[in-house]
Amino acid sequence: MAFKLEKFVGAQDMTTGSPASCLVQFSVPLLVGNLAQQLYNTVDSIVVGKYVGDGALAAVGASNPLLNLILVLFMGISTGASIMVAQYFGAKEKEQLSKTVGCTITLTLLTSIVMMVLGVAMTRPFMSMLKTPEDIYEMSCTYLNIIFIGIAGCAYYNIISGILRGLGDSVMPLVFLLVACGLNIVLDLLFVAVFRMGVAGVAWATIIAQAVSALLCILRLLKMKDTMTLNRHTLKPERKMVAELTRLGLPSGLTQAVFSMAALVVQSLTNSFGTDVIACSTVVMRVDGFAMMPNFTFGTAMTTFAGQNIGARKLERVEKGTKDGMRLGLIVSVCLTAAILIFGEGLMRMFTSTERVVQLGIHMMRILAVGYIAMAVTQILSGVMRGAGDTMTPMWISLFTTVIVRVPIAYTMAWATRSESLPAGSPDSLFVSLLISWVLGALVTVVFYKKGRWKNKAIT
Repeated sequence: MAFKLEKFVGAQDMTTGSPASCLVQFSVPLLVGNLAQQLYNTVDSIVVGKYVGDGALAAVGASNPLLNLILVLFMGISTGASIMVAQYFGAKEKEQLSKTVGCTITLTLLTSIVMMVLGVAMTRPFMSMLKTPEDIYEMSCTYLNIIFIGIAGCAYYNIISGILRGLGDSVMPLVFLLVACGLNIVLDLLFVAVFRMGVAGVAWATIIAQAVSALLCILRLLKMKDTMTLNRHTLKPERKMVAELTRLGLPSGLTQAVFSMAALVVQSLTNSFGTDVIACSTVVMRVDGFAMMPNFTFGTAMTTFAGQNIGARKLERVEKGTKDGMRLGLIVSVCLTAAILIFGEGLMRMFTSTERVVQLGIHMMRILAVGYIAMAVTQILSGVMRGAGDTMTPMWISLFTTVIVRVPIAYTMAWATRSESLPAGSPDSLFVSLLISWVLGALVTVVFYKKGRWKNKAIT
């Protein structure tokens, strides 16, 4: 594979050259970016765990399900925009590409305002409904309210970086994310370790860093005049564009919404186990994010690759690229999962020195290990289907594995394992149920990919 610097910078045409080379050139910066994103989130937990305590660590973790629920609209817009951008770019339709990007920018602004208001209003009722322990309730609400105030920065970074990746540019979003990550670390330490602002300091550090990354993304987009045109005309939403964005993005948004609702239900179960288990679950999910990185990376790469090549009417190239992507994804996922298992204890101790939390976390990571390999299959094949315009099939698979499989199994296991020493049941139920849903999801995804209905969903 020949690597040239110019292929890593700017819009990347993935309709020519070796599929494996295209995927690697696109995925390397994306993987580093996902690593930075995970580090971005992990630093928050490390700082509050070390400088404030396990209660603050649990408060940040307990806040995540509601935050994810509010973010689903942004995820839907980002998915729809990324697919449309990739296909129009592959088809060389500059006018439609410009209208798609402009419409997305305007919708993001409107959605950000709505989400800020809803988020602040929903925080306390939802945290009460989830039976958040009293010792972390106020900290969780404080963290969430500040995050929602600055939600526009998060929205614009994630959506515009998705647009840039749809164009094949995975480098500049990485650069901007690294800037934000560095700024977040500095502000975390300043606000929490120096100014003793607690979870509020972590939240303010996060929204400031996100705002900076969003601004950099917008400036980058405005400079890409050879690829698209952004002006008053293209920024005005057209009914047709909004409808297409909705058709493509709504299934992903609904999927994430169901994930988030399921996470809220599971969080309620998690809360019943007490603060130590909440803290453990928070840490495991942070480490889990690193193990999932290759899966999400290659899934995103396959969405862009499939989108551009479907737009260019190169179906055989899509199928060849899928095989190359699967090999790359599985190799990287296996290696990273092995590393996390080997160094898991050290990772846990970065967050907390509470021995029970550390040992419980190590146990939970061992339960999930095989599931990461299964998720590589799911994400890569789902990425191909989404890139082709078939966002419904991955949605139904996700709904099935989450709602029908994971949640009932978690509660049933918890109920069946109740005892005097474990009045709420075994915490293993949280992660065994997740493992089962991941493995089943991979098997079902393979079946639907092989049926091939996704091949007839192109928008161009």
